[in-house]
Amino acid sequence: MPVPWFLLSLALGRSPIVLSLERLVGPQDATHCSPGLSCHLWDSDILCLPGDIVPAPGPVLAPTHLQTELVLRCRKETYCDLCVRVAVHLAVHGHWEEPEDEEKFGGAADPGVEEPRNASLQAQVVLSFQAYPTTRCVLLEVQVPAALVQFGQSVGSVVYDCFEAALGSEVRIWSYTQPRYEKELNLTQQLPDCRGLEVRNSIPSCWALPWLNVSADGDNVHLVLNVSEEQHFGLSLYWNQVQGPPKPRWHKNLTGPQIITLNHTDLVPCLCIQVWPLEPDSVRTNICPFREDPRAHQNLWRAARLRLLTLQSWLLDAPCSLPAEAALCWQAPGGDPCQPLVPPLSWENVTVDKVLEFPLLKGHPNLCVQVNSWEKLQLQECLWADSLGPLKDDVLLLETRGPQDNRSLCALEPSGCTSLPSKASTRAARLGEYLLQDLQSGQCLQVISNSSSLGLPDIHKRWALLWLACLLFAAALSLILLLKKDHAKAAARGRAALLLYSADDSGFERLVGALASALCQLPLRVAVDLWSRREMSAQGPVAWFHAQRRQTLQEGGVVVLLFSPGAVALCSEWLQDGMSAPGAHGPHDAFRASLSCVLPDFLQGRAPGRYVGACFDRLLHPDSVPALFRTVPVFSLPSQLPDFLGALQQPRAPRPRRLQERAEHVSRALQPALDSYFHPPGTPAPGRGVGPGAGDGT
Repeated sequence: MPVPWFLLSLALGRSPIVLSLERLVGPQDATHCSPGLSCHLWDSDILCLPGDIVPAPGPVLAPTHLQTELVLRCRKETYCDLCVRVAVHLAVHGHWEEPEDEEKFGGAADPGVEEPRNASLQAQVVLSFQAYPTTRCVLLEVQVPAALVQFGQSVGSVVYDCFEAALGSEVRIWSYTQPRYEKELNLTQQLPDCRGLEVRNSIPSCWALPWLNVSADGDNVHLVLNVSEEQHFGLSLYWNQVQGPPKPRWHKNLTGPQIITLNHTDLVPCLCIQVWPLEPDSVRTNICPFREDPRAHQNLWRAARLRLLTLQSWLLDAPCSLPAEAALCWQAPGGDPCQPLVPPLSWENVTVDKVLEFPLLKGHPNLCVQVNSWEKLQLQECLWADSLGPLKDDVLLLETRGPQDNRSLCALEPSGCTSLPSKASTRAARLGEYLLQDLQSGQCLQVISNSSSLGLPDIHKRWALLWLACLLFAAALSLILLLKKDHAKAAARGRAALLLYSADDSGFERLVGALASALCQLPLRVAVDLWSRREMSAQGPVAWFHAQRRQTLQEGGVVVLLFSPGAVALCSEWLQDGMSAPGAHGPHDAFRASLSCVLPDFLQGRAPGRYVGACFDRLLHPDSVPALFRTVPVFSLPSQLPDFLGALQQPRAPRPRRLQERAEHVSRALQPALDSYFHPPGTPAPGRGVGPGAGDGT
């Protein structure tokens, strides 16, 4: 009997079974069966042709259950292969039929034929095994003596040793008789890899397998691969997907011991690591160590984005699948929380990258989408604000129809939904009569379908008619006052400008800081990551940029793309393959993080009027900027400063004379930084062209 080596728990079918792993010596296949049965293995494999099901002529042996066991087939003490032993349990199916010869032909039955009720049963049992790239079929002959033939009862089992299979592979096994009287049995099993078995010294393909450990060091995560110096292996990072193929993120062939550092912002729950020796038919080991990491779950929601596809359809874009539900909400101006429209609508389950629809008839900037996970708000975006403008001071009316088809109306306010008419002291209650009049006269715009008959939301557009005269008077008075004041003071708050750049080197960062400081002296409110490092580190570059971009554009501001050789290289890389190696850039590289949000605006034609480009004389020519980004003006600084400042301060650009004065002021403030960057004292000019290709990335 084989000696048990260690116990391995395998899930076979619905019931986990504990099996012993044994060593078999020699390359020959063999078979053995339960006591009382006789069995024989054909010398060679057969064709895998199950054939059609045919009626049984009487009692037959039929496979009823498959059971597998992992064993080692060893040619030497340390030279073994993983092998799958298969046991087929058999039972007697069918029943005896009375012979009809005597009744039909009136003669006696052939006395030479053995009484069938006392005869033994024979069967040819086929085992079909499939594990890429191998497919085999073997034939087992089994005979059961008459004493063991009991209808519907198990007669024992026949065991086959064994089918060789690769570690970590998926195997499929079928069993049926020849001829086939019943539907074949089948079993699918995932075999463990080298990490799941203590066989590193027994199976050659596991000898040089890189053993991977994951350790943390502050905000960084280290992947430690303990292999010999001469060992060559491949390493791949990918996002494991519940549905669909994995999404590759990074791949590299390496040599010897390695410590690879990942920034904590790169971690998501579905980030997995695959490692394998660079040898033919080598075993690939997969590990997903961040499934329960709290930082990975935080990063997942920071990277999640809502994308509007049409008026009604949208989807949640995220690296990994996540449990979430979404609903429409109404965002009133003034900073109050967005109020979910539940009821009359309901929360809908969300699947990542699956298109969802809301019953919208019209879009409105105040309509937003909330995404919750485990009853906690994780994401909220006003998807229609980009195309329809900033939030409006409109009132949302909800109509509910009762069982008797009676209607009730309420106006949605921060304090709740105020019934109309009402004697409450809220704004909607005071204007309730006018709201109802406008609703009855058709002055309300229906934005959500009432197909469920649970609610009919409407946007009231003219509730402020009572105050129209006062507003017109106040506007006229304000206009007169504005005309009497200096134009620069009137625009003291200035237009918002978000400055994006690639941190090529410390000298270029100082040059960007000088430009941002000079622009702040004008009627401009400049945002740049240099001044928000702590905030960006807390939120993550993608989340920080997304919030800054949305705020800037909602306020009618402009996003400035400051191109350098490094920025051009990053843009070209994104346009080619949409990704770069993890850890290849600094944690504060907002330009790299911003490309995922900037590119859709350019690809969908929304960039003109919202973006401008710029570069520095002697560092980069505007023609070097990728063509996609030249769909907006690209200015060379400081030679084109007047035009650049005019584009930044649109639509309230100052008079040409004033614009020229401001350009000269910015040029004077910028010149010392330019001289220091291009001609540092005592040293040659710094090298240019730092891009994503610099460094190993590991």
